Amino acid sequence: MDSDRPLEAHNLCFRYSEAMVVDDVSFSLARGEMLGILGPNGSGKSTLLRLLSGVLAPASGEVRAHGRPLGGYTRRQLGQAIAVVPQDTVIEFPFSVTEVVLMGRSPHLGGFAFEGDRDVEVAHQAMRRTGVFDLAHRSIHELSGGERQRVILARALAQEASIMLLDEPGAFLDIRHTVEIYDLLQDLQREGRSIMTVLHDLNLAALYCDRVALLKAGRLFRLGTPAEVITYEALTAVYETEVYVDTNDITGAVNVLPLSRVYRERLRRS
Repeated sequence: MDSDRPLEAHNLCFRYSEAMVVDDVSFSLARGEMLGILGPNGSGKSTLLRLLSGVLAPASGEVRAHGRPLGGYTRRQLGQAIAVVPQDTVIEFPFSVTEVVLMGRSPHLGGFAFEGDRDVEVAHQAMRRTGVFDLAHRSIHELSGGERQRVILARALAQEASIMLLDEPGAFLDIRHTVEIYDLLQDLQREGRSIMTVLHDLNLAALYCDRVALLKAGRLFRLGTPAEVITYEALTAVYETEVYVDTNDITGAVNVLPLSRVYRERLRRS
């Protein structure tokens, strides 16, 4: 077991029909690290997360969690090792918020066992940390999109997995709750959890992530610190549009500003 690299991807490839969606991608996730996955729509970010979580099997290559290939895990063991927050979660039945969060305890329960006191306490703690404890008895169908997203994050926290994979966890959230979620993720990484998150917000990635991976057409275009990856050169090559890149005077992190057509044309003329 490699305790310093809880999650590793080796030469991952995956295609839908004839289209290669993930093409020879390799990297590792360090213990206590937050790694951001960036790239334009259709670059393979969500598919990569599905490969890393075992939802999809690669056409070639391998994913290893704690030194073991994902194929060597049972579904229950995988749920104990890796927690996933998808971009959108469909819950057909009107479960209460507490019931949804308690679903995160299922990998720790054997057979048809019911939740015990500790399971309930873990779920309540996860709900408090994500700010949904006051919604405990509400139906999941009664919540706003942002509230639902925080409940799904609480469910993932309740799994107590050392690896967390998140696909746009700030989706549907306002600025305040987005920052609160990433503050929480930063707390979790300081507690030793390894976190990989897909983002579209380059400024959030620069502010919170230790490293970022920039994808283009399914391939790993660049991997490194935010300052190494989130550059004018790399962004214009991958996103194929002009941007303004500078350093934030307060945080010292990179800041990216999209430019309207007027300014893009002015840049081209100059």
